[in-house]
Amino acid sequence: MDSIPIKPRLREQFRAVIRVNHYSIRTEKSYWYWIRYFIRFHQMRHPLELGPQEVNAFLSWLATDRQVAAATQNLALNAIVFLYSRVLEQPLGDIGETVRVKRPPRLPVVLTHAEAMNIIERLTQPYQLMASLMYGAGLRVVETTRLRIKDLDFDRQIITVRDGKGGKDRTTLLPSSLLEPLRQRTRRIATAWKAQDVFYAAPVSLPFALRRKYPAAPRALEWQWVFPSLSICLDEDGNSVRHHMHVSSVQRAVKVAVRAASIGKPAGCHTFRHTFATELLRRGSDIRTVQTLLGHADVRTTQIYTHVLGQGFAGVSSPLG
Repeated sequence: MDSIPIKPRLREQFRAVIRVNHYSIRTEKSYWYWIRYFIRFHQMRHPLELGPQEVNAFLSWLATDRQVAAATQNLALNAIVFLYSRVLEQPLGDIGETVRVKRPPRLPVVLTHAEAMNIIERLTQPYQLMASLMYGAGLRVVETTRLRIKDLDFDRQIITVRDGKGGKDRTTLLPSSLLEPLRQRTRRIATAWKAQDVFYAAPVSLPFALRRKYPAAPRALEWQWVFPSLSICLDEDGNSVRHHMHVSSVQRAVKVAVRAASIGKPAGCHTFRHTFATELLRRGSDIRTVQTLLGHADVRTTQIYTHVLGQGFAGVSSPLG
């Protein structure tokens, strides 16, 4: 049987389905990347020609030849399952025993409070404020870049995280020490916006569903980014919009600051979130509260930080003292 070329509309079908199901743009891009990888692995044959055996071969190849991480293999599997079950409406069923990547237990790298502050103090603005939020509020770097003015509640000292990992919303702490710096920043944005500064001539980017529901939101003050990008980009529909600062620029700045601090640890943006959790537990916070602030679905995910602190030893001390 001759191979069937990939239909030009496959990507459009995928895009329509994933957006109807309200997946994030990051998930959409990741899923499509692995779907394309899967198709190319099988010499550009259409997915309808392929089945469980070919999926098994691809996932096993990722584990044995490419030696990807366990999370990467799982992401590839999720993308392919989504393609067959939701887009093509032909669920795969049992794909058999694949070669699975073993995920050895590893403890996260954490900083002391002094090390975290050493790194933060070496950053210039706005990166210093962003790193302070990652450490002081336990935000992921992408959650920090996505903050809008409406997400900051100065009176209650609460930050609302919208569409976090897993598409979930949550609230977390707004540190007292950051109240004034954030107030000053939002005031500057509000002043420039009210003065119709040219910087705010372009609307801010919004997820496609929100654009339809709130057509005036892209130009409203409360929807403005706290950390906007300096450049204009195109959204999924080809409209000129202003997006938030790209996570890669924050990651680069933190990497340079870590190197300059000479702390001797492979730290990055996510290390601040790990340090937030361990510091709260070290200071006596309840693990369930920490779980809520971090947005973990399962307390077992949060419990790893007790191992970092050595709190899982039931009071046992070394015989050496």
